[in-house]
Amino acid sequence: MLKIKKFTVNPLQENTYLLFDQTKEAIIVDAGFYYREEEEEVARFIQQNDLKLKKLINTHCHFDHLMGVESLRQKYNINFEAHLDEAPLIGMAVAQASLFGFEMQPVAPADDFLVGNEYVEFGETKLKIIHVPGHSPGHIVLFAEKEKKLFAGDVLFYGSIGRTDLPGGDYNTLISRIKSELFVLPGDTSVFCGHGPETTIGYEKAHNPFLS
Repeated sequence: MLKIKKFTVNPLQENTYLLFDQTKEAIIVDAGFYYREEEEEVARFIQQNDLKLKKLINTHCHFDHLMGVESLRQKYNINFEAHLDEAPLIGMAVAQASLFGFEMQPVAPADDFLVGNEYVEFGETKLKIIHVPGHSPGHIVLFAEKEKKLFAGDVLFYGSIGRTDLPGGDYNTLISRIKSELFVLPGDTSVFCGHGPETTIGYEKAHNPFLS
């Protein structure tokens, strides 16, 4: 059974997710840790629960979802994976962070690339990769089909959607792809967002003012 530990980190209140199952294998989605205490908290959780961290996955590569990637990649000697279309954002991360008043270490290129309609696998868990551009060109979401849980990054929020005014963003693309790729999922699918509280597909279909 898929288990989820959420860490809300950095001054932008980004949600980093540690996912694991009964095999003790685990992945981290969107490692946005900024302060040393935040990274120490996740390391403590991994140690206390005897988890084997297998890889780092990013839904997208804006700096606030990327700030903890390099230190964790080196600490645990694991791969960092993202969609190929996010490669330019990885290279721009330090400059983008600086524009928002943050200092961060450079992030080396991804070790492997994620492709839509394929799967991220660890332990006995499979997460379907769904490509949903619009917030950024290579934004993907991860769908646990059996458990009906969606890790949506910054595509869909409780009552809102991701911003589209950053480089590579496109409002019409985002709206179209949410409707065609996410709103076809079961209504009781839990949505774990990149910022803010959880929601469901059914609630957003009925109430999201951007998508009605």
